[in-house]
Parts: sequence; C-alpha cells; structure tokens
Amino acid sequence: MSKQTTRREVIKGGVALAGLGALGFPEWGLSAMAQGETLMEFTDLPEGGVNRAPTPDRRRLDIRDIDGPLTPADQWFTTQHYGHPEIDRATYRLRVSGLVDSPLELSLADLRGMPSRELVFGFECSGNGGPQNSLSSNGRWTGVPLRTVLERAGVQARAREFVFFGADRGDEEVVFRTAAPITVEQQYGRSLTRDLALSDEPFLAYDLNGEPLSVHQGRPLRLLMPGWYGAPNVKWLSEIHVQEDQYLGKFQTHWYRTLKGEMVNGEMKWKETAITKMRLKSFIARVTAMGNRHKVLGVIMHDGTPIRSIEVKVDNGPWQSATLDPSTPEKYSWKLFTYDWNGATPGEHSVISRVTDTDGNVQPTAEELEVKKTFLERNAQQARTLIIA
Repeated sequence: MSKQTTRREVIKGGVALAGLGALGFPEWGLSAMAQGETLMEFTDLPEGGVNRAPTPDRRRLDIRDIDGPLTPADQWFTTQHYGHPEIDRATYRLRVSGLVDSPLELSLADLRGMPSRELVFGFECSGNGGPQNSLSSNGRWTGVPLRTVLERAGVQARAREFVFFGADRGDEEVVFRTAAPITVEQQYGRSLTRDLALSDEPFLAYDLNGEPLSVHQGRPLRLLMPGWYGAPNVKWLSEIHVQEDQYLGKFQTHWYRTLKGEMVNGEMKWKETAITKMRLKSFIARVTAMGNRHKVLGVIMHDGTPIRSIEVKVDNGPWQSATLDPSTPEKYSWKLFTYDWNGATPGEHSVISRVTDTDGNVQPTAEELEVKKTFLERNAQQARTLIIA
C-alpha cells in the first residue's frame, strides 16, 4: 500500500484541521470539501451530470469531487482505441529490438529490479474539454527511466526514431491516394526522436499511487512523457523498436494532430502539428459555500513550465488573483488553485479563470483560437455558469 496519507483519509478519519500541518497538509491549501461546505449547482452540465463510466473500458473524472492533489487510481480517467488487452504478468516481456547492440526481453521482475524513481505527473486527453473536463487526472507514478533500459540495450549510432508499441491492436484501413483502402492489423504506436528518448524525462511506470497499474491504466507497464498529453503515454507497453526511419503510424502522424492558421510574412499559412506537449490551460472545478462565504477550486494543466499567475473573474468584473495550492508543488503535477469569492449574491453567475506561465504564455480566449480548425488541444478560457442559492 502507499505510505502517503490521502486527504480523503484525513477527512474521513476525523483528524482535526489544526493538526493537518503535521501531516504535510497546510490548512489554507486543503482542497477537500470541509464539513459544512455546500456544493453550488453548475448550470452548464448535461442532465444527469458526469457519466463516470460511459463504457466498461472507459472512465471519466467528476472534477467536482477532487479532494486532494492525487486522483485515486479507481477514479483515473481512461480512454483507448482497441479496448483492454489481457496480459499475463507472469509471462510478460518488454521487448527492445532494432538498432541496439543487445536486444532485450525484460520481465516485470527485471524492470522492478532496476533503480526506481517516483514521478508526480498529471495529464489530460488531448480531446479533453469543458465544461466537464473529465478526461484529466493526477498521480504519483513509480517506475524506471526509459534511458536506463535503453542504455542496457546499447543504442547504435544510426538510431534516430524510437517506436513504442502497446499490446492493444485492431484492424485499420490505410488509404493511399486513389487506391482502394488496404485493411491491416495495427498496434497502437507512438514514437520519440533520439534526443527525447535518451533524455532524462521519459519514464516506464508500473505503479500508480503505490499500487500496481490497473488494466485501465495500462497494466503491467506504460510509457509516460512528463508534460505531454495522454496519447503519447502508451499503455500496455510491449515493444520498443529502435530504427533510423521516421515512424508514420496512424496515431503518430494522422489521428492526433492540430490544424491551425498562422500569419507568416503577412499571409495566412495553415500548419498541421503533432499532439505532444500540453498547452497551458486552467478550468474551474467547483464552487462551494460555507455560510455566506464562497470558494472557487480550479485546476491547471501545463507542460512543466513554472506558473507565474492564476486569475479568476466573476461575471463582468475585473480579473482577481487566485492562490496556488501548496500541496501540488511538483514540476509535472497538475496545479490546484483556490479563490475566495466575497460578496456573492443569489442568482446565476459566471466564473472563469486564466493562467500565465513564466515564459509569458497566457491561456488564450476562445476568440484567439478561432484560427484552430480541429478540436484537439482545447485550452481556451471557459466560463462556468452556476446558481448561488
């Protein structure tokens, strides 16, 4: 079991707020709902609220229920293309092949025997959007750096592309010009360039929040690219193939991309870019009341660049500074923030947030993103509407 005490356990266990500091949870940063706090009603949700399990192999997070920096493993969002493959952990082997000096077949025990590392990393699906933003979560992962495995295999000088295949697979139609579509079986695959694969960032995870990965999260092993969207974080990782040529698989070059206009030399150029690092984004998760006081809780998704500021605006009022929750300091953790909303009046209101990082990137408005013609990477500012009783 995980040695970390969760906020849920603190609240349910009846620990006095005055003692939270001793457990590492500053009272002013507590994102769990306190006793006596009432959830305000959002008016922008579909009838019936958030469908947490639309199909047996998919999960969504109800962000109104966030009660701490880490998302419980059984609430983590998950989505995939080919369902859940059945993998026997006792016979599982991670194969490393291609342009390496020593091809490898590593068991789960082999991987667990390597020097381990922990990584707090939150990410979202590139198709995640408001108002629900239910395809986002945050966790503490345990595993081994990808570079450790690649160094054991010995990467050859000609190697330029590192392809990661999951055990999940299905039939796909490949279209080539005017020829009839060709149906072939394909695995889910993504790739990294040499400089990225051999950097200190990529991570092979086998535990989430102190427990072995569930089948929803890619048991027994998944690739993690800190600061990136979910698509590159290949679940049920079964093969790493090292090659010289660029990998052009469906989920690398076709399915996950953005079409966006950009002015170049006074002319609009339409550019297609790959889905990799997360675009800076914030969203409102809930609004609560305790007596006549109201508190806004929100979430920031980001690529690891430090946050300079987070602001909240109510109705047509001015932007006001919000407070980052000190419980989410890790570089790649999602960031929680709170805003004390004073003087809220009964009736319907709108609440919106915007975030700025230390590189000067500001979360864009919907109008600024009108030049983006595809629906992935949805990071526009979005107002939430709610009723104050």
